Amino acid sequence: MKIDKKIIKELVDNLDEFQLTELEYQSGDTKVKVSKGITVASSNKKPDKIISNNKAVFNQNEGNDTDGTRINSPIIGTVYLSPEPGAKKFITNGDKIKKGQTIMIVEAMKTMNHVPSTEEGVVKEILVKDGQPVEFGQGLIILK
Repeated sequence: MKIDKKIIKELVDNLDEFQLTELEYQSGDTKVKVSKGITVASSNKKPDKIISNNKAVFNQNEGNDTDGTRINSPIIGTVYLSPEPGAKKFITNGDKIKKGQTIMIVEAMKTMNHVPSTEEGVVKEILVKDGQPVEFGQGLIILK
């Protein structure tokens, strides 16, 4: 599937022009969603292309997390829970974290992308293991 870059550019321009934080466009089974944090182009609800500025996707309504807030992966890649092998992990269960604090790294195309927390809270559960491949939008942690 080929994505028309003109459409993405026009949607991004509209974000700034109309002071929006998110905009969605759909034509047939091609869907393009643009937000200030992430731009995603997808077909059949699976991402084909992701452009990110390293902000985590925050979705309270995903899954059955009635007593927690889920922070999802902003990109496809391999997750690392510490800055280097053998080093102390960024977070552990029960840690109190602040908004903007690095919770883990997702490596994509040999680039280490620090994933910041989008909310303050206490780490209820870490949903991924060190070195595990993750998909865009996959849950990384749950905060309470």
